[in-house]
Amino acid sequence: MVRETNPMSRLMKLAAPYKGKFILSVILAVLGVAAGLLPFFAVSKIVVLLMEKETSVSVYMEWCLIAGVGFLAKVCLSNLSTLISHTATFETLAEIRLKLADKLTRVPMGYMVNTPSGELKNVMVDRVEGIETTLAHLLPELTANLCIPVCILIYLLFLDWRMALAALITLPVGMLCYKGMSKGYEEKFQGLIMRMRKMTNTVVEYIGGIEVIKAFNQSADSYQKYSDAVEDNASYAVNWMKSVQLYKSMLVTIWPSVLVCVLPIGSVLYRNGSLSVPAFITCIVLSLGIITPILNAMNFTDSISQMKSVVGELCSVLDEKELERPEEPVSIQSSDIALEHVSFAYEGGKLLLKDVSLSIPGNTITAFVGPSGGGKSTITKLIAGFWDVADGAVKLDGTDIREISLSQLMDNIAYISQDNYLFDDTVLENIRMGKPSATDEEVYQAARDCGCYDFILNLENGFQTVVGGAGGHLSGGER
Repeated sequence: MVRETNPMSRLMKLAAPYKGKFILSVILAVLGVAAGLLPFFAVSKIVVLLMEKETSVSVYMEWCLIAGVGFLAKVCLSNLSTLISHTATFETLAEIRLKLADKLTRVPMGYMVNTPSGELKNVMVDRVEGIETTLAHLLPELTANLCIPVCILIYLLFLDWRMALAALITLPVGMLCYKGMSKGYEEKFQGLIMRMRKMTNTVVEYIGGIEVIKAFNQSADSYQKYSDAVEDNASYAVNWMKSVQLYKSMLVTIWPSVLVCVLPIGSVLYRNGSLSVPAFITCIVLSLGIITPILNAMNFTDSISQMKSVVGELCSVLDEKELERPEEPVSIQSSDIALEHVSFAYEGGKLLLKDVSLSIPGNTITAFVGPSGGGKSTITKLIAGFWDVADGAVKLDGTDIREISLSQLMDNIAYISQDNYLFDDTVLENIRMGKPSATDEEVYQAARDCGCYDFILNLENGFQTVVGGAGGHLSGGER
């Protein structure tokens, strides 16, 4: 299967289940644009009627009513479009986060160890959240902002092609400014993203290690690293903005100045008798509505680039190589474990295990004794299937664990790490996590069997005590 490398195409595939809602949002946005043009026509018509000295109040009221209906319809349709697009967007973000979480259960533990927790948190929480504004507004609003000038231009061409061209004279001049402003944009934007990522990881590292920093009186040095990352990010952004400020100022000045061309050209055509007063007035009013939507569409430039970067990061996680395991369960009758000529090295490290063979019979207790770094924990992690061996095989009841599904392997292997982690939930639910179907009494019995029951009862709310993030409300021994 060929993977889609275009980030935006990949995002559309992730949002495919909600495609209908996004399409409906775009349709409503376009209808809102059409309704929003009615006030322009009404205003131009009222000005023409005034010049023709029309005295009937009912005629003016009729056009005012049309303008009001158009404005109200635009507001209602655009709000409904935004509501639907936001609904589809949040459903898409939920889908993406679930896919990311599911993916992390299938990648080797080496990926989790080698990837900073701050980076994964940034991707799954902040970066995914950063898609929301762009995805919710991009399709409907960008479509609407591009439809408005196109519709106005078509109508101006129908009225007088010369005036239509006059209304567009500032557009190519402004495009030159836009080109100067966007020179090297992708490289600069990636530089900003890189610095933001570094700042995020530094912040997480600083907060996570604050206890060690204080214990060893390293506050100044550690804070300096944090401060340097923050200042580097800020100065880079400020310098980039300064470098494009002139182009941006010229752009927002030149593009909206359509009357600088429309008024003199229209006046000449009117004096020559080739342009009527009603057509001239209508062209003046409508030309004012061409550039503003284009400027609004330009505001999505940063958002689109940011989205490409974010989706690229999401895809890098979603495309990470998985542990290859079958889906169908196999027959496992005993808990006999065997390592056959196993060799293993952590990614980028030296060979830690070389041609190791051993047998652990079921219903027995086996202890690995040796110096720190000798591979004791590594062997248990290989048995638990956290990594794939480089050579040889790890077998459970004579079956290579690579031929056993992850869920079945976890049902047969209970791995208790020396690095404990508790979730921000009650003691009861943290114990129950090993067997979600366990009754309360089974949880209590498990606590008795491991000698935890008495001290748990002495906690503030017993088994209903919330342990806090990572078990922070408990002592190290209690955890």
